Amino acid sequence: MIRSELLLALAKENPELRAEDVECVVDTFFDEIAQRLADGGRVELRGFGAFSTRDRDGRQGRNPRTGETVDVPAKRVPYFKPGKEMRARLNVS
Repeated sequence: MIRSELLLALAKENPELRAEDVECVVDTFFDEIAQRLADGGRVELRGFGAFSTRDRDGRQGRNPRTGETVDVPAKRVPYFKPGKEMRARLNVS
């Protein structure tokens, strides 16, 4: 599902809200998650999963076009760990 599909689904389920209100809710939700992760925090949505960040060490990489060695700096990357209920829904036997 992409963002526009999410907006349409939420608007359909909440006809009392204007489209601008639904968009504001979705923007706020994603902005808060991104800000918490940028601050080094963790976001847990019970039954869905948890968002956090992980540190990646710097390393030597290669430019695929030229084969030249380049330095790739250390960085933080987002990480998602699905919750127990999410895993159960994905692995129905």
